[in-house]
Amino acid sequence: MRALVVLGLLLACGPLGAAAPAPALAEVVECMRANLPQAARIQTIELTAFDRSGAGRVLKGRVFGRRERERAQVMTRIESPPDLQGAAYLVREAEPRDEVYIYLPSVNRVKRLAAGGGSGRLWGTDFSPAEFSLVQNAFDARTLRLAGSGSHQGRPVHRLILTPRVEPGESPPYDAVSVEVDQATCVLLQAEFSRGGVARKRLSVPAAQLQQTGGRWYPGEAVLEDLKEGTRTRLRVLGVSFEEKMASRYFHPHQFASAY
Repeated sequence: MRALVVLGLLLACGPLGAAAPAPALAEVVECMRANLPQAARIQTIELTAFDRSGAGRVLKGRVFGRRERERAQVMTRIESPPDLQGAAYLVREAEPRDEVYIYLPSVNRVKRLAAGGGSGRLWGTDFSPAEFSLVQNAFDARTLRLAGSGSHQGRPVHRLILTPRVEPGESPPYDAVSVEVDQATCVLLQAEFSRGGVARKRLSVPAAQLQQTGGRWYPGEAVLEDLKEGTRTRLRVLGVSFEEKMASRYFHPHQFASAY
């Protein structure tokens, strides 16, 4: 799991008139990681899932994020509507692979997902667990490679390619993710999920929605489009707060489902 960041990359200057050297992947990832604070961050979120007709269903919840011994941990809990109240999702950075857990009140149990994070739709939205992990700054940097730089929405970006981990016998819905990361803030601006060279989904963050709280940047709004089904889901961050300490049960595989 890797955090999408707020600080600009400071590149070493070369001789007068020479171009600055291209950053290494480690530099970009570290810049992205720095956006997840040491203190716990709590985001109040709203998810609106739109069907093909444009009708939407609204979900609200909170996202809890922290770094524990420099490993990122993110837990999301849905608070409304009533039929989904208490549904939760946990990602913990670990070796040799990240840990991903989901809890649904309807079955009253915690399920550990495969390394790829699962491909099903979360809570009736267009987000799969893996896609929700990406927008919540929780993806495996070991699956990344730096593909150069460019421009997106008129802003300089780093271009990354993410190749999802695949468990034996697993057939993921996509085999590559092209990611555009804003150079000034290290926040994701776009991710395109493809299989066999065909784009299946697109995650977009308007540059105007880049927000800063506590010295760190985050996307105030993101939209995930299912290009095949013609549906979309909008994620909005309604508020952000920080806590110096948060009980470990919020990030414990056997306790996060009933943490509060």
